[in-house]
Amino acid sequence: MRIARFSLDGNVAFGIVHPSAPTEREQSPSDDPVIEIIKGHPFADFERSGKTLPLSAVRLLSPVLPNKVVAVGRNYAEHARELGHEVPDDPVLFFKPSTAVAGPGDPVAYPTYSSEVHHEAELAVVIGRMCHRVPRERAREVILGYTCANDITARDVQRREAQWVRAKGFDSSCPLGPWVETDLDPTSVTIMCTVNGEQRQLGNTSEMVRPIEELIAHISEAMTLLPGDVILTGTPAGVGPLHVGDEVAVTIEGIGTLTNKVIKRD
Repeated sequence: MRIARFSLDGNVAFGIVHPSAPTEREQSPSDDPVIEIIKGHPFADFERSGKTLPLSAVRLLSPVLPNKVVAVGRNYAEHARELGHEVPDDPVLFFKPSTAVAGPGDPVAYPTYSSEVHHEAELAVVIGRMCHRVPRERAREVILGYTCANDITARDVQRREAQWVRAKGFDSSCPLGPWVETDLDPTSVTIMCTVNGEQRQLGNTSEMVRPIEELIAHISEAMTLLPGDVILTGTPAGVGPLHVGDEVAVTIEGIGTLTNKVIKRD
């Protein structure tokens, strides 16, 4: 099931994305995807309304509004090496604030205090219920689903500042979308990033140093995870610069494509 969050005429709701739906006239599938409005939200029991809209008629938003985004650094060995680091003995964790979250199609504003901003394509885990100290063998039980993420990073700032708050946490530095896919086996899916149509990153989640179950157990040992919280699981090798005017796209097998354009910050 693909669960999206969208706006229409100023109203925000959740819906289920379908590849097509019967038309009223012909009672045969149309070629255009539709979104079926749900009553309620995906973190509890909800009702399917049966009412559908063309997906092209709504504006997709970030699929969730997380209380916190917990990101994992250096979880792909080749990426660690390309930045001159060894794979750490323990997961490297950092936060992105809720204000960093952007949706599909939203602009990424280039921070004024950086001259070297990089893309980082990542699989994001969306937490489905409140949890704490989750055993590794039960980690899948707390997952709502998965979405695409781009851990936009001010690399020069990351190098010169001991804490990564400004390098990783600036507004629009965490695009998410286009929806949450609940029926995905995340153990071996392809992750790709393109910039202006040119491939930059190509990896597979099977290359993760630490799998998702281990990450959830490790993170939840320290903090309570809430419904809608997001875990960024690390990026494959191939990160590189973004410039004003670039269009960056993250595509994950079984989910879809998240596209954003880089703009100059006012």
